[in-house]
Amino acid sequence: MGADTTYDLLIKNARVVRPGQPQVETSDIAVKDGKIAALGPDMDAALAAEVVDAGGLLAFPGLVDAHMHTGIYNPLAEDALSESRAAAMGGVTSSMNYMRTGQYYLNKCAPYAEFFPEVLELSEGRFHVDYAYHLAPMMNRHIEEIPELVDQHGVTSFKIFMFYGGHGLHGRSSDQGSFLMTPKGENYDMAHFEFVMRGVRKAMDMYPEKKDIISLSMHCETAEIMTAYTKLVEDAGELTGLRAYHESRPPHSEGLAIAIAAYLAHETDCVNINLLHLSSRKALDSAARMAVAFPHINFRREVTIGHLLLDVDAPCGAHAKVNPPIRPREDVEGLWAALLEGKIDWVVSDHACCKAEIKTDQENPDEIFLAKSGFGGTEYLLCGLITEGSKRGLSYNRMAELVSRNPAQRYGLPGKGDLAPGFDADIVLVDPDESFVVRAEESESRQGYTPFEGQELSARVKKTFLRGRLIYDNGEIIGQPSGRYLSRPYSG
Repeated sequence: MGADTTYDLLIKNARVVRPGQPQVETSDIAVKDGKIAALGPDMDAALAAEVVDAGGLLAFPGLVDAHMHTGIYNPLAEDALSESRAAAMGGVTSSMNYMRTGQYYLNKCAPYAEFFPEVLELSEGRFHVDYAYHLAPMMNRHIEEIPELVDQHGVTSFKIFMFYGGHGLHGRSSDQGSFLMTPKGENYDMAHFEFVMRGVRKAMDMYPEKKDIISLSMHCETAEIMTAYTKLVEDAGELTGLRAYHESRPPHSEGLAIAIAAYLAHETDCVNINLLHLSSRKALDSAARMAVAFPHINFRREVTIGHLLLDVDAPCGAHAKVNPPIRPREDVEGLWAALLEGKIDWVVSDHACCKAEIKTDQENPDEIFLAKSGFGGTEYLLCGLITEGSKRGLSYNRMAELVSRNPAQRYGLPGKGDLAPGFDADIVLVDPDESFVVRAEESESRQGYTPFEGQELSARVKKTFLRGRLIYDNGEIIGQPSGRYLSRPYSG
């Protein structure tokens, strides 16, 4: 930068989308030392070392994709490279990943004091976007480690998979112990969930300055109901595909699990609860009832772009298998109604790259119960939300809350999620009028397919800046991985 310049970068003529604001404002954005330094109209281009003309494109704050699974089906170091490229392609600048011990991920059981440093080592220098981890306490030792994880590693968010103790990741299972790799004599059950909540509450008490960003996320499905209904569906043999999977994991299982989670949160005074990937009207109804029953619990509600864009009649079939399942159209419309009414706090991808060769059974590719659960989609998070949200009257400013500010604030990233002086210069330039048809071959992900194949989206990400550095430009990833680990609280 020359001695006579004030800013490193000046983005001119952008339509700036700020969360919490009543409208979009045309403005320039000045960046210095990786942070937004100023916003205003007609700023002098001579003040900047580099000038980018946005040409009237929308400028969103970089997305905080708060629910990803980097490394679940592929080696972590490999997944971090390819799937963070997909994230950058979609305007995501902060990738928040769920991680646990047991099968998949690193395929080992160990205390997090040993396990998590290995995760960080494998991640370093591999992400094109900034990244953080949520951790799942799978055994008693992990619960004891929660305060240490908060204090030493800046991990402030934890997770419970409510169905894991009695139902498999992909369907019925008779041996969850081997899958979870938990120590002999320990059970991943309702009592364990209670003690995890007590461990999270203990960390809140030990670190009161961090108590507002220490939270527990819940995958709410009930193992016993799903196991019984899976048997009913398989034995009847009348349903196939996504509808069969939906019926095997019925919405009332989700609703019941939410009620159980809420009461345990009340019992343990674990007040910051995130209800993940709500997928049905019954789940929404249960969440609403629990908020009334336990007003002191600070519930947050999440939905995924997959559950907003797909239903059981989608032509992608088993490629869209995920937990909780893709639901019928009436549930999809229920999610949209809740989102428009302000009853959803953030939208995520739940990105889990499951490559084509392992996603479905090679001999029976249409058999839903033989397919693996999960799929990628971070690259379509913003474009999908703009496409469907705009049709339904969702404002751009509200979209910025859903994909940037709200998850950043909940999960301890106060330096992310807005376009204002002092925030990281994570900026996404989007053309809301450039339509494209989703093709897996054009994605940066190594998945090899997408359940969104053939969908026409009405908006396209054009450029993504991470802390003021261009990392994606019109279909091309720029430069080497420069993502940083986000130890929380992260203010930049």
